[in-house]
Formats: sequence, C-alpha cells, structure tokens
Amino acid sequence: MTSFSLSMISEGHYVYVKRLTGGIMFLALYVDDILLVGNNLEMIEATKKWLSFVFKIKDMGKTRHILRVEIIRNYPKKLLGMS
Repeated sequence: MTSFSLSMISEGHYVYVKRLTGGIMFLALYVDDILLVGNNLEMIEATKKWLSFVFKIKDMGKTRHILRVEIIRNYPKKLLGMS
C-alpha cells in the first residue's frame, strides 16, 4: 500500500494539496468529513483506497452539498461551480 504525502496550504486551514505530473488533488477536511477534488480520477481513487486502508470510511459518491453550499457540475464545459 502506498502512502500519500499532502502539503497543507496554511496552518489552521484543513485543505491539503497533492501535485503530481499527471494532476492535482485537493483534500478538504471538516470535522469528520473529507472532500476530495481533483483533475485525475486515478489519483482520487488511489487516495480513497489508501484512506479506507488506514481508516473506516464510507464513500458517499459525488458531492452535491457541503456546508450548505451546492456543488454544480457542467461536464461538457468542464466547469465546477458553487452556489
């Protein structure tokens, strides 16, 4: 099992960034919820696999809302928005 090192954006903010040649991924942590966002599905899947090895997790699928914010996706235009 491969471990992942993530860089914290700044002290006290729980958003971590992982950059590789093939993409970028953000891990946002709030209490006991984790949100993974990135442009490389393989990187996200590998991270979820690693997290499930280390912790007991439940994959809730694609996020529609987080902290009362609606996530809006436009796949044809490759856009992601919040409302």
